[in-house]
Amino acid sequence: MAQQPSRRDFLQGAGLVGAGLVSGATAGALLPPATLAWQRLGDDDGPGTDPGSPRFTIAVIPDTQYLFDGDRSDPEPLAATLRWIVAHRAERNIVFTAHLGDIVQNAAPAELARAGEVFGILDRHRVPYSVLGGNHDVDPSRTDDVRGPSGYLEVFGPHRFRHLPTYGGATPDGYNTYHVVPAAGRDWLLLALDWRPSDGTLDWARSVLAAYPGSPAILTTHDLADADHTGATWLAEHGQRLWDRLLRDSDQIFLTLNGHYWPPGRLVLRNSAGRDTHVHVANYQDRYYGGSGMLRLYSFDLARNTVDVETLSPWILGQPPGRRTAPARREVELTDPANRFSLAVDFAARFAGFSPVTRRPPRGPATVVEDGIVAYWRFDQRPDGEAVPEGHRIDDLSGRGNPLTRVSLPGSGPAALRWSADHHADQPAHASLFFAGGSRPPRGGYLRTVDGAPLNAATFPHGYTVEAYLKLPADVRDTDSAGMCVLSRAGTGRDAGKTGADPAEPAALLGLSAGMALRWAVFPVGLDGIVANWSHELRPGEWVHVAVVNDGRLSTLYVDGARSLRNPTTPASGLATSGAPWLVGAYHRDRVVRQGFYGWIGDIRIADRPLPPDRFLLV
Repeated sequence: MAQQPSRRDFLQGAGLVGAGLVSGATAGALLPPATLAWQRLGDDDGPGTDPGSPRFTIAVIPDTQYLFDGDRSDPEPLAATLRWIVAHRAERNIVFTAHLGDIVQNAAPAELARAGEVFGILDRHRVPYSVLGGNHDVDPSRTDDVRGPSGYLEVFGPHRFRHLPTYGGATPDGYNTYHVVPAAGRDWLLLALDWRPSDGTLDWARSVLAAYPGSPAILTTHDLADADHTGATWLAEHGQRLWDRLLRDSDQIFLTLNGHYWPPGRLVLRNSAGRDTHVHVANYQDRYYGGSGMLRLYSFDLARNTVDVETLSPWILGQPPGRRTAPARREVELTDPANRFSLAVDFAARFAGFSPVTRRPPRGPATVVEDGIVAYWRFDQRPDGEAVPEGHRIDDLSGRGNPLTRVSLPGSGPAALRWSADHHADQPAHASLFFAGGSRPPRGGYLRTVDGAPLNAATFPHGYTVEAYLKLPADVRDTDSAGMCVLSRAGTGRDAGKTGADPAEPAALLGLSAGMALRWAVFPVGLDGIVANWSHELRPGEWVHVAVVNDGRLSTLYVDGARSLRNPTTPASGLATSGAPWLVGAYHRDRVVRQGFYGWIGDIRIADRPLPPDRFLLV
């Protein structure tokens, strides 16, 4: 932090800092090494991180200058923070740690050397990290980073980071570095820019971005945004220069992090591409014990399109609760809105300008018709929105002779069943059918296999796989859609010779409950009653892939390749049948169709053997 008398006077009165900068001789009078517990940490690398997980964490350490302030120093809070990062690296998937500058108070060689020893905790474990010079780490009289050799550079120059797997390079003067961080299946850039980077450094930063054109980037620097205790946040004078000369036109940079000012704050700026840049300032040197080694954790969750931010002090967290002082108890974790919050970020949309999501192209029938496939129907024959004519035939692309024909419930016109361009992202055909069905009275259009189709008589004694893609409308729970059916056998359990457990039900059905949970309910060949599998409730408005896999004895239900909980252990081999047709998009009871499906149904595939539950998603 730059010298601001009002703030430093407050801290001086609290006994945390001296009245001003001290001489180099005084600055060298630090705590003796024997008192430093962090120096006893072992050298075992320990468990690593998972670069393929959609969830990862960036650890952020703001100004630690008062922990390295001549004879008023205590490196232990920072050491505790670094030990915590090492210990929780695998658990939290901490892929990178970034310090925001002002590592030490007086830029004194002894202070920098002691801070360098503490960062050895990360070095010994090859934990990727970056640091950058703040105005207390270098000669602040120089207004940019063209300053030549320095004590900072001797300790924290590029030579320190070359052994780390993420290190990418540095400016020729060594004061600025960049790092390539593998996480969530892609490379992320982190730029660590010095106190007041020069125009040449900004040109260098642009060249780094150009060298990694598809990588999202986080910029860390010391002086960019300022804030006040009301939560208002704005660009500082130098921050405005960075925005105008680098950030505004660099769409890859979606997040900036800086220290220097306090209290913490955040704002969102719109760049020249019309997309958001999140600007965050975090600094705790004004708080108890010079910030207590406070740590910020940015937990990215690309599955939820969320970044969760939390702020804690591992040093205080490691103290016995009963021995913490009152000031310490208040600093264990900061839970106010400025320090604990979540950011909603649609990552695909935010990165679309430089890293667009490549949509998987349609796949022809030959790519998904493999050994064992006895029926394959896809619905890409006609334009979006066109009605499926009564009696229209849809071929079975497996070549096994099980075509479908359209049927309408009484009073339902052609528009009750329409071709649609909507589809699951991993669906082989980029098309579906929209079923505008319902009950009370029964209405809609559906499909049925033709009389005499081989599928009608199949009992699958060696197991089977039934797969479908489907999407429910946003208002499905507000309609009379409870109990509707995706796929069923027209014959009942009674028709197949079954007398137990409601024999008026279909011999086999894939349907939905009132809460929109999937149910696979069948009369197995060797049992008199129904055996049912249940899924979790589906979310309206989202495509899902559904698979039922029977291994010749037990059936398991999967949604998007994930195994459902409620799979019975009752042996359920084979499917009973009366030889009646299969229906797509209709529920029936006692051979009477009582309801049409409401929603979209995409490709359907049936096999006479068990297949991997995500094969249809991957082939």
